[in-house]
Amino acid sequence: MMTSGAVDREKEKKVVFVTVGTTCFDALVKSVDSRHVRNELKKRGYTNLLIQMGRGSYIPRKSTMQSCGEDESLVVDYFTFSPSIADYMRSASLIISHAGSGSIFETLRLRKPLIVVVNEDLMDNHQSELAEELADRKHLFCASPQTLGQTIQTMDLDSLLPFQSGDALPVAKLINKFLGFPAE
Repeated sequence: MMTSGAVDREKEKKVVFVTVGTTCFDALVKSVDSRHVRNELKKRGYTNLLIQMGRGSYIPRKSTMQSCGEDESLVVDYFTFSPSIADYMRSASLIISHAGSGSIFETLRLRKPLIVVVNEDLMDNHQSELAEELADRKHLFCASPQTLGQTIQTMDLDSLLPFQSGDALPVAKLINKFLGFPAE
């Protein structure tokens, strides 16, 4: 039998899901593991941080409700890969993602608030142009590993506009433009 306190805590659970896809993006994992980003998430009312770390080598600090100190009340867990991250995405209150188009569009389809963190170490990174264009259109927030904490601190979730999926032609044209293909 659940006590009313347990029910209240379960209702208040706000999960941040971080995904790097199949890549190695240690800079993002280190950023969300930093005291600054964890504190900003906690200030915004998030209670759980789940990190899908891909092929990265940086191991974030885990914490549970039992191990959380007064200044560390964010429950943190991580994993490398999963057959599907769809359930994690559906249950998240906020998603922080690498700039992979699959992760971006799946999150937008689910109408979840999204912060896309661009991997600045990638050469000729067309993903950053896609993320920045969608941020300009107010569908998501865009950050770098260094600016993630500031982005969380200043983001206004009510300012985001729903992405209308359907006609993929404008997005395909945008991607082709950034890749340098001629317009049709």
